Amino acid sequence: MSEPCKKMTLPGLFKKAAEGKPITWLTCYDYPTAYLQEQAGVDMILVGDSLGMTMLGYDSTLPVTMDDMIRHTAAVRRGSPNAWIVGDMPYMSYQPSVETAIRNAGRFMAETGCDSIKLEGGAAMADRIKGIVDAGIPAIGHLGLTPQSVSALGGFRVQGKGAAAAKKIVDDAKALEEAGAFMILLELVPDRLCQLITEQAKNCLIMSLGSGPHAHGQLLIYHDAFALYPKFKPRMAKVFADAGAVIREGLNGYVKEVTEKTFPASENWFGMADDEYDELLKTI
Repeated sequence: MSEPCKKMTLPGLFKKAAEGKPITWLTCYDYPTAYLQEQAGVDMILVGDSLGMTMLGYDSTLPVTMDDMIRHTAAVRRGSPNAWIVGDMPYMSYQPSVETAIRNAGRFMAETGCDSIKLEGGAAMADRIKGIVDAGIPAIGHLGLTPQSVSALGGFRVQGKGAAAAKKIVDDAKALEEAGAFMILLELVPDRLCQLITEQAKNCLIMSLGSGPHAHGQLLIYHDAFALYPKFKPRMAKVFADAGAVIREGLNGYVKEVTEKTFPASENWFGMADDEYDELLKTI
C-alpha cells in the first residue's frame, strides 16, 4: 500500500508533471471508496456524472442532476480530505449560459468542498470555462468522446481518427487552455493525437482516458477497473482486481449460511443473564 497522500494542490499537480511523474486519477462516488483511494495515494478523484450509470443504473449520464452530484461529491470529500477532488458538471448545468455555469460551479465548490470542476465541450464552451475561472474556480475541460454529447457523436467510439476531426480537437484544446482551463481530459482519442496535444500544451495538464500513455496522467472509471459494472467492459479499462467476483462469492455464502441456519452463530449475537430474564418473565 502506498503512503497516504498529503493534501494535493494545483502547484503539486504541475510539479508532478514537470518531474515526469504521471498523475493518478480515478472516479469515485461514495465515502468508503474515497477513503480507500486516499489510502492508496491516488492524486485526483473525479466524482463523475458516470455515477448515473455505475451507481444509479441509468443507460446514460443525461438524467444526473446537480443534487445527485452535490450529494455524492460531498460524501467523497468526507472520505478523502487530501486528494484533489473534481466535481463533474452534469448535463444542462452549464450549457444554457455562462451565468448558469458560474452559479452551478460555485455551488459545487461551496456545498461539497471540491477543488475544481470539469465540463465537456471545446471552443463552444470556452466562454463557460473563462467565466468559471474568472470567478476563482479551477476548471477542467473534456474533449474527444464526451458522454453528454454521445448521441451527436454517433455512439461510444474513438474520436479524431481522421485528420480533419483531429485538427478540430487540437483547436478545441487550444481554445480551452486560452480560456483558462488548467487541465484537459482527452477521452478515446488516438494516442498520437493525445501526445501532440500534450506536447503543445504550455500551461495546461493533459490527462488520458483510453488515449494512450503520452499524457501527464491517466484516468480510469473505478467500476471498470474493479469489475463492478455489469453491463460492459470497455477496451480502455484494465481490471486490476475482480472485486465483483469477491462480492458475489460473499453474497452466495451469506445466502447459503442463513438458509442452512449456520449464521448467525453464538459469537454473532448478545445474551442476557438468567436472573434478569427470569425477572423479565415475572413482569409479563
